[in-house]
Amino acid sequence: MSRAVVYEKFGGPEVLELREVPEPHAGPGEVRVRVTAAGLNPMDWGLAARPEAAARFGITLPSGFGYDFAGVVDEVGPGATGFTAGDRVFGGVLGRAVADHVVVKVPVPAPDALYPTPSGISDEVASTLAVAGSSAVAALAAVGLRSGDTLLVGGAAGGVGIFAVQLAKLAGATVIGTASEGTFEFLRKLGAEPVTYGPGLADRVRGITAATDLYGTETAEAALALGVPPERISTIAAGPTPPGGVRATGGADAEPGALEKITDAIVAGQLTVPIAEVFPVERIRDAVALQAARHVHGKVVVTL
Repeated sequence: MSRAVVYEKFGGPEVLELREVPEPHAGPGEVRVRVTAAGLNPMDWGLAARPEAAARFGITLPSGFGYDFAGVVDEVGPGATGFTAGDRVFGGVLGRAVADHVVVKVPVPAPDALYPTPSGISDEVASTLAVAGSSAVAALAAVGLRSGDTLLVGGAAGGVGIFAVQLAKLAGATVIGTASEGTFEFLRKLGAEPVTYGPGLADRVRGITAATDLYGTETAEAALALGVPPERISTIAAGPTPPGGVRATGGADAEPGALEKITDAIVAGQLTVPIAEVFPVERIRDAVALQAARHVHGKVVVTL
């Protein structure tokens, strides 16, 4: 037997259960990964809480939980190429990542993903990269970020924000990030100048040339009010039709090689991944409750 986090009804963290399930095995054209860590994202608890969101992604009950993972390939099925037993890997499998084992087809069909984990990057860090890293790359590409820009980042201390801030700095931009005052020092260490979010945001910032809103529409609306052209504003959490013609995007829009760019920066010491807290899988409900509260500085990881 193997273990997996599953839910049989939609709801909050209380619907999540760690259960024994039949151990999966790699079939033809598949590899099996022994998962060691799973990074949490807002989309995970959003899909578990909202039937309409789950339906958009083809998720039906009962369902597994989570997308991001890291671990080690421990079975290679007949005809599967590109990976061998013992390879360290990371990536994503929609609605089934928080489990002892995941089976992945190779070549990997979207929306799943599988990449080699570079030496020098821990499984805990690797497990945070797929969704947040690719979303940050897509959000910056959508605004055509360039050296010399002054970028306003909404939700800068969150899971995607920590990547967006650092990638923008590496690109030569000045970064202003919205946050609560208790987060200001955290953001300064990442390289952003913090500003308080909330009503009147447009009155507290000046001179911005681009913006990305990683949490709703407040930052996008402030940027529009300050005269930033809509094509230089992106959102990842405002739905397909954000206000004012700004650009909606997400991890699926990231350019090829986006995650390799991030792992190269991590290995080179140019980018860090702050991990707010690590929970054993037996405390999955506590982990999700912390992540869903949206006050976490960095990423939440579950270990198996």
